[in-house]
Amino acid sequence: MADVSLDPGELPEAVAVPKSRSPLMLVWLVPLLALLIGGWLAVKTIMEQGPTITITFKSAEGIEAGKTKLKYKDVEIGKVTTVSLSRDLRQVVVTAELAKSFTPHLIEDTTFWVVRARVSGGSVSGLGTLLSGAYIGVDVGKSSNKQRAFAGLDVPPVIQIDTPGREFALHSDDLGSLDVGSPVFFRRLQVGQIKSYELDKDGDGVTLKVFVNEPYDKYVTTNTRFWNASGVDLTLDSGGIRLQTQSMVSILLGGIAFGTPLDSYERPAADANREFSLFANREAAMKNPETEIIKVAMIFNESVRGLAPGAPLDFRGIEIGEVTALHADVDPNSKEVIIIAEANLYPERLRARLRGNVALTRKMLGGDINQAKPESMTELMVEKGLRARLQTGNLLTGQLYIAFDFVPGTPKARIDRSQTPPVMPTVPSNMTALQHSVASIIKKIDGMPLEQIGANLEQTLKNASTLMKRLDTELTPEASKALAEASQTLKSMERLLAAESPLQQDAREAMRELTRTAQAFRVLADYLERHPEALLRGKQEDQP
Repeated sequence: MADVSLDPGELPEAVAVPKSRSPLMLVWLVPLLALLIGGWLAVKTIMEQGPTITITFKSAEGIEAGKTKLKYKDVEIGKVTTVSLSRDLRQVVVTAELAKSFTPHLIEDTTFWVVRARVSGGSVSGLGTLLSGAYIGVDVGKSSNKQRAFAGLDVPPVIQIDTPGREFALHSDDLGSLDVGSPVFFRRLQVGQIKSYELDKDGDGVTLKVFVNEPYDKYVTTNTRFWNASGVDLTLDSGGIRLQTQSMVSILLGGIAFGTPLDSYERPAADANREFSLFANREAAMKNPETEIIKVAMIFNESVRGLAPGAPLDFRGIEIGEVTALHADVDPNSKEVIIIAEANLYPERLRARLRGNVALTRKMLGGDINQAKPESMTELMVEKGLRARLQTGNLLTGQLYIAFDFVPGTPKARIDRSQTPPVMPTVPSNMTALQHSVASIIKKIDGMPLEQIGANLEQTLKNASTLMKRLDTELTPEASKALAEASQTLKSMERLLAAESPLQQDAREAMRELTRTAQAFRVLADYLERHPEALLRGKQEDQP
């Protein structure tokens, strides 16, 4: 092998090459990319995450964390995340996470309640939850104030907030048999429901919120009257027996009805949340409001059993007032117990009916009723003989009413305005007057000498007995003899009047002679009618 030697000067010079970093960059790129993706997903999740709210309930019945859903119009909008107790252990705090799209609807009047199977009144709801489980129902409000903490409802709302219609407030003395969900009727058609009720702050009554569905809400006008139509309205008063009801539903669940008086002129529809009075019955609701009221009192010296507050004041069939109270007092003059009946008199009712006949009212009252004040009109009528008396309105129920009428021949009287309220003059009732008459007759009978009359009557009967004995002993034989002679006389007359008796034959012969004589006179009269000259010349022979 040949020896090859190199000159150091001929050796190539070594050049330093920089070390490559590519493998290192590729190693860190993957975790960086993963970090970016994770951050992006986290940001996206945070951005897409819905709001978290808390709802407090009295009980967690049917609610489970991670399972119970929140639904609006049966569409899932969230889920319960945790269920815990409040610090005072009185309530259950439910935390729920909702869809982000529902954020604008979390306002202060949005409501939440647990939907489960319920039986309320005559309706059954939530039967679907028996298979799917309970869920939390949501109803969106209309407020503009945002809110994230809510108090759940104990019972589902009767009316959804977006239901078309209008809500009205009714004021009543008591709730009666009404309840949330009780129906509202118009012409016996169910058009709404009772939404809620609460006791007034002063405790003097109850305020009910009723909802009337569209389009029936337009029939609620400013002059509409609401009345309690619950159960069966059975009235026993001086007018007789009246039975009224709206439907079987109102009998079982109670209800409210409304209507407008027929004689009222057309009025605009009532605004939402307008307040009305809730009357006890239809009759009270349809009464016209009285613009003139005169408070009067009447004194009776007789029993008023059957007369009660609310009994009518009647003037010849026209109801012109009603009794408001009854009191017992002692008359300071006679020291006798009297009954005072206080009443409201409505002169406008009478004036409205008399106004059309001016001539009659002037003749009856001696003035123009249109120009007279109510007090003056009443004074005029009392001066003309107007009096108050108790009358029986119904024999079956025994109810009384106070009748006003003009009583002829009654002593003159005036309204006693020195008393408060003024006292109207009265007369006894017909029954009382009859009792007084009977009592007067009995008193007169008691004053008669009945013992002396009885003794005289006994003596008279004795004298009559003696007379009858004399008649039997003295007159009877003579009477028997006279009757026997009369019988003989009748028999003789019977023989004389027999068909074959000589008297009858002679009578028949005489009748025949009279007949012949009459015929002769008839012939003579005919001849003289034809020959009147025969009276002077005599009858002449007929020429052949």
